[in-house]
Amino acid sequence: MEFCTLFLLISCLSWSLFVLCDSQLQTSQSQVLLQLKKHLEYPKQLEIWYDRKTEFCSLPPSANLNITCEFNSVTELNIMGDKPATKVSDFAGFPIPNKTLSHSFSMDSFVTTLSRLSSLKTLSLISLGIWGPLPDKIHRLSSLEYLDLSSNFLFGSIPPKMFTLLKLQTFVLDDNVFNDTVPSWLNSLPNLTTLRMKKNRLKGPFPSSIEGIKTLVDLDLSSNEISGDLPDLSSLTNLKLLDLRGNKLGSHLPTLPKGLLMVFLNNNSFMGEIPTQYGQLNQLQHIDVSFNMLTGKPPPELFSLPSLAHLNLASNTLKGSLSDNLNCGRNLEFVDISNNRLMGSLPSCLNSETRDNRVIKFSGNCLSIAGHHQHPESYCREFKVPVYKSNNGGKGIGVSVGLIVGIAVLIVLLAIGLLIVCRRYCPRVISEQHLLQKSVPENSTAGLSSEILTNPNCSSGHVFESSKSEVQILPSCRSFSLEELKEATNNFDSSAFLGEGSYGKIYKGLLKNGTQVAIRCLPTSKKYSIRNLKLRLDMLAKIRHPHLVCILGHCIEVEQDDHCSINRVFFVLEYIPNGNFRSHLSDNSPGEVLSWPERLAVLICVCKAVHFLHTGVIPGFFHNRLKTTNILINEHRLAKLGDYGLSIISEETGNYGTKGQEPKSWQMTRLDDDVYSFGLILLESMLGPSVPAKTEATLRGIIKQAGRACKVDGPSSVSDVFRRINNSGD
Repeated sequence: MEFCTLFLLISCLSWSLFVLCDSQLQTSQSQVLLQLKKHLEYPKQLEIWYDRKTEFCSLPPSANLNITCEFNSVTELNIMGDKPATKVSDFAGFPIPNKTLSHSFSMDSFVTTLSRLSSLKTLSLISLGIWGPLPDKIHRLSSLEYLDLSSNFLFGSIPPKMFTLLKLQTFVLDDNVFNDTVPSWLNSLPNLTTLRMKKNRLKGPFPSSIEGIKTLVDLDLSSNEISGDLPDLSSLTNLKLLDLRGNKLGSHLPTLPKGLLMVFLNNNSFMGEIPTQYGQLNQLQHIDVSFNMLTGKPPPELFSLPSLAHLNLASNTLKGSLSDNLNCGRNLEFVDISNNRLMGSLPSCLNSETRDNRVIKFSGNCLSIAGHHQHPESYCREFKVPVYKSNNGGKGIGVSVGLIVGIAVLIVLLAIGLLIVCRRYCPRVISEQHLLQKSVPENSTAGLSSEILTNPNCSSGHVFESSKSEVQILPSCRSFSLEELKEATNNFDSSAFLGEGSYGKIYKGLLKNGTQVAIRCLPTSKKYSIRNLKLRLDMLAKIRHPHLVCILGHCIEVEQDDHCSINRVFFVLEYIPNGNFRSHLSDNSPGEVLSWPERLAVLICVCKAVHFLHTGVIPGFFHNRLKTTNILINEHRLAKLGDYGLSIISEETGNYGTKGQEPKSWQMTRLDDDVYSFGLILLESMLGPSVPAKTEATLRGIIKQAGRACKVDGPSSVSDVFRRINNSGD
């Protein structure tokens, strides 16, 4: 007896210790939750998350917040906000006051922080106003079984790396703004049972890969823009709900699995007859195929299905007559056959006067029933398209041919006149291709990568000598119209404004294909001709390097009154979401603080970029305004240098810095300037962004003296500084 009592006491004590330890969250996990609260801009649902001492795992669950922990880690996180996306239809990729989180919110940084909860099995973030593309790094949550991000403002494509979430069972993205195609890799999720992506802007064909998801139970892709044909779905033997309403699906209705309970195929463009196979779906409870273009007579077996309660065939072109001996299932409560072309009498089982518990709608047909808004039988009979013949057809053809020839001649004359005017008043405006061909020597292709040589959009007078290890596939440059940039920035709205520097204002934009870009408005000299400016822009826009912010294109706005004068110049740049280097150098900065090895990696990346600009391009680019604010950090924590080479646009041709200064000494000043600026970056990376502006000149003088002491006295010596650091990083 004493042994049993001792055993029970030890068991109770062990269980108490287990529960106590299980409820105490790791410090790192508590810190992550507080960072998430900051990312979400302190919603009222998270007010009870005070500080690191908060016992997160012991908080009582509510309808808006629930946390579950196992083994000192968060395994379940459910947050319901108060910013639903269901009432916003004009979202264009920019924050909306009181609807989305602010402009400073970064979806990439949010998911980066979220991925540190590596034990998460259930994640539900609903109506929180989060916006932006869903980053690929969501796949780091490899333990996820349940994911619900519905009623937010997520757009773009669904990340392809999510196919690695092999444990995922429920995948819900309802009420967002995803505007790409339905993923084709969904059959790579072996345990998926629920797939819901309704009320997005998904387009393209219905993916045939869904046929391979044998575990699928619920499929809801309604209210999108999916088009094309539906495949045979009979292989989805576990499917209970199929909702594809409100799309652009066409052709014939598909074959359905026999275990289906509810089917919604209404508001599409299906044609042909209703398959007789639908009359064999004995478990079917609800079917809606209204508002299509279905023809023929509905299968009588459909009405007598034993489990069917709701049948909607309205607003099609069904014709013929229903049998007087039609049998209706015992559970049938609602039937809508209105607005078709059915004739004859109404079967007794569809007579609402004899069936008090059954709702029947049949108006808009040609049934032989007095009243009830029926058409005459002539309306429902087949009719032929009238063919009109004309006796003076030859005369009509002659008039048409004469009209077409006259219009063609007028167009040619207008084109010739426009060409003469352009050559007379704007003789300096010549094609961009011609400029490039004349400026590039025949032997200047030596050292170009195969990608540059094979891409006519990126050929230029620059020789790229970077190693194969730095070759990266990046988008080719192109010209943008001012209308494209206005549409991308909502007419340069203040909500898209990111900041202003010495090289003009910069805005955040969203292209039609969902690509986020940064658009810089550059101040230009009125002395530049369009020819000269285009040549300078092309010298910059064709540069490609893994550690340089990619220039996607440019736009030149000319004066409306004088088509030869330049008004504004825009650069369209790759958007880097994680802020600049300075924002990651101290605890007071908005970004996550970088460790010392990470800072060293950033500095090595900058060295590689500057070394490439000095020696890997002919002619080289110097005076690149090296600052910690011009070094951007991408989602992989790789550094990219921005604002490089823009001095060739903001300066006048032939300006050597000071009057009477020789070109050689001017070039040396530019070379040294990059070295001295890099020295300031080294100091700031060690001391943090606390170097006073007044001492910057003093520090620059010290670095210059150190450079002279080290005999940094020529272009080869300056480049050697970056080459040595570059090689040390390798």
